[in-house]
Amino acid sequence: MQNRYVKPQNVKEAMIIIQDLFNKYRHEPLTDELLRYHQNLTNRLQTDIYQAAQLEGNDFQTKQLAGMITAMQDWTRLKVAGRPFRGKMKNFKLVEQKHQKIKRVTRKGRAGHKYHVAHH
Repeated sequence: MQNRYVKPQNVKEAMIIIQDLFNKYRHEPLTDELLRYHQNLTNRLQTDIYQAAQLEGNDFQTKQLAGMITAMQDWTRLKVAGRPFRGKMKNFKLVEQKHQKIKRVTRKGRAGHKYHVAHH
């Protein structure tokens, strides 16, 4: 059970961990449990992580953190309003994904015939 909680070594690592967690649950249906979890992460960004960022004295990172907090709050407003969220967090900002990318791969089958496989 000791490894249940991750202890980041610095502010950037904490931001990366929270961004990765957010991207895993961002499309899930909103439940009370998910909302509490999300608000807890947002609160961590606003309190101890923000204080650590100020102590580190990196103005750029502090601005990124402020943007990330806003992005987390925006997600909350969208989800609570019942609106769909079509994006992800990248570089600590929300990025809208307008359409799904489909990658086509051409492979040679038997006797040199080509066929296409669509990847999602």
